[in-house]
Amino acid sequence: MPWTRKRMLWTIAITALATLLVVVLSLNFVAPEKKLERKIEHRYAVSDPQFRREMGVLLGPAILPGNRVTDLENGDEIFPAMLAAIRGAQKTITFETYIYWEGRVGKEFADALSERARAGVAVNVTIDWAGSITMDEKQLQEMQDAGVHVERYRPLHWYNLGRLNNRTHRKLLVVDGRVGFTGGVGIGDPWQGNAQDADHWRDVHFRIEGPVVAQFQSAFNDNWIKTTGQVLNGADYFPPLEAANGVDAHMFISSPAGGSESMHLMYLMAIAAAEHTIDLEAAYFIPDELITKALIAARHRGVRIRVLVPGKNTDSDAARVASKEGWGPLLLAGIGIWEYEPTMFHNKMLIVDGELVSVGSTNFDLRSFRLNDEASLNVYDRAFAARMTEVFESDLKPTRRYTYQTWQKRPLKEKLFEKFILPLKSQL
Repeated sequence: MPWTRKRMLWTIAITALATLLVVVLSLNFVAPEKKLERKIEHRYAVSDPQFRREMGVLLGPAILPGNRVTDLENGDEIFPAMLAAIRGAQKTITFETYIYWEGRVGKEFADALSERARAGVAVNVTIDWAGSITMDEKQLQEMQDAGVHVERYRPLHWYNLGRLNNRTHRKLLVVDGRVGFTGGVGIGDPWQGNAQDADHWRDVHFRIEGPVVAQFQSAFNDNWIKTTGQVLNGADYFPPLEAANGVDAHMFISSPAGGSESMHLMYLMAIAAAEHTIDLEAAYFIPDELITKALIAARHRGVRIRVLVPGKNTDSDAARVASKEGWGPLLLAGIGIWEYEPTMFHNKMLIVDGELVSVGSTNFDLRSFRLNDEASLNVYDRAFAARMTEVFESDLKPTRRYTYQTWQKRPLKEKLFEKFILPLKSQL
């Protein structure tokens, strides 16, 4: 075969492979099939029974009474509570997390999970592959040798490149089917301490007891089944849970594979129902057009809206710049935006009209709404909302308010970078 023909065939083959790779990777940018396109109108208040009725039906799990929810502030409270629950496990532990980094915290969790597995407790762990790239492989091996069933969620393979961007961002821990934890914390050393300096992040996590813990267990099962094909059921995972004096709550999930718009819908419904106040803490604040319109419409109804986001101490400068690109109309409408100054601000919390509180893994951005697997807990209780409003007010103290004038005068290089990053907003 002449050399020119060989070269032509090689060129065709390489071009075909490159085209195939581009097509496969481009699938990571495709939005889910089910997509909300119209703003939800204000029809009732958060306090209206119709609001709860529709939230329970449209988001999936029913709202259950009689739950105890305890907020935990920063690593000094969060990690000891989680580790104590793990070390006290008698039958089962299910644990799903996005970030699992090497370091002291990772070792403490690996040691605790391994000890319980050696003691005969069934320990099942899902760790996102992308979020655990820097994980100490010795810790992973330690857990596996002890009998912990560890699954890496969507590891890199040629056949799943089209879904490489779809990660599990859920933070779920369930012990003996009776105690659950969720929130924003990852398994990594930056979460240690009490947010006392730029090296120690600010975050909040929650310990839950009561009937809603069964919904936590179901949420864990969702990705466990996808990954292993195994259902974790029986009384060790789903024991009878009695309602006691406590709050109404439900845990719901979203993923691109199903229910991808649940988080987006929840925020839109909550904002549309607001009549008095919206307080939002967002580690990543990149609202889409629908959310932006909903917030502005709420402001025009007279709703006071306060948004608290990271300041200069952030783990993603790109997300911070992409966020600011769309702040102008919000600020002009009278929506208050504050930047947290002391350290990375990783909280994820929504409080509406002093009655609804939504917490969990979900960020206020397109990635959480459409690409990630997420899990959020909604609590419907005025006393709990009052407590979390106190947390919000405390977080508001070490901040700098970002004004419309500041937005107008932001540096030219920042504006140019915004235009460059704009097409990638959904990926941040």
